[in-house]
Amino acid sequence: MAARFRRPRGPVEQLAAALVGVAVAVAVLATAQALLRSWIFLAVVAVLALAAAACGPMLDRTRTERLAGLRLSLAEVDAMGDQAFEFALRDLLVRDGWAADKVGRQGDRAADVIGLHPKHGRIVLQAKHTAVGAKVGVHVMYEVKGTAGPVHGADVAVVVTNGGLTRDAMAWGDEYGIHWVDRARLESWAARGLPLHHLLALPRRRLGR
Repeated sequence: MAARFRRPRGPVEQLAAALVGVAVAVAVLATAQALLRSWIFLAVVAVLALAAAACGPMLDRTRTERLAGLRLSLAEVDAMGDQAFEFALRDLLVRDGWAADKVGRQGDRAADVIGLHPKHGRIVLQAKHTAVGAKVGVHVMYEVKGTAGPVHGADVAVVVTNGGLTRDAMAWGDEYGIHWVDRARLESWAARGLPLHHLLALPRRRLGR
């Protein structure tokens, strides 16, 4: 049997009914305001997300244009610390048309900079900033060979130093496909502006290989 509602009788019931009505109205108003605030918040978030998505490519283009004329002398490179050297290598890759990021940190598994190029695939750089005259040994080549492809999915692996490499390191790298950039090559790349893929004569390859 359906419940029947009767009109409040007497001043006490009328007062109680009025209070209930006020409480319901307040609750409805609070809910409406909360929903309104939620929609405004979501709308703001959506607008900010769209703005970020639109600005991302613009910022990338701006950075690429800013770095287009980047030149670094060996004296400037020698004065850098390890972290600054890694950032410099990243910027040089960006200058050359790579989408590159500095990833070097403790436990980086022989990868300090990783880049992607539409024609040359994925590259991993292992940076070795040394005192002038110091040489990188063959053990570095072993480390890079063991991680560049299996761990980082690289098509190209390069050891870059502002110093030199031992004869064993250069010979082993040439034999097993680990590219190297010593002080002389670094000058051509950083100071003279020769793109890395031209300096190392990198082959063209499709992305995803």
